[in-house]
Amino acid sequence: MKKNMGSMDRTARAAVAVGLVIVAAVIGFGSIGGIIALVLAAVMAATAAVGTCPAYLPFGINTCRTAAHR
Repeated sequence: MKKNMGSMDRTARAAVAVGLVIVAAVIGFGSIGGIIALVLAAVMAATAAVGTCPAYLPFGINTCRTAAHR
């Protein structure tokens, strides 16, 4: 897959993932809310690690800075 996320976007997603893990810990990992928070954290962390957001594709969003956009 082609990368469509810039470094700021990736950093923000990683920070959100950490925040969601903290939220899950506070409300309880075994609760419904905790499980939802952990799933969202995993999605955020995975998209940050890979550098591609599948939700951006249908809308043509690209926050990645390339030579064509400079």
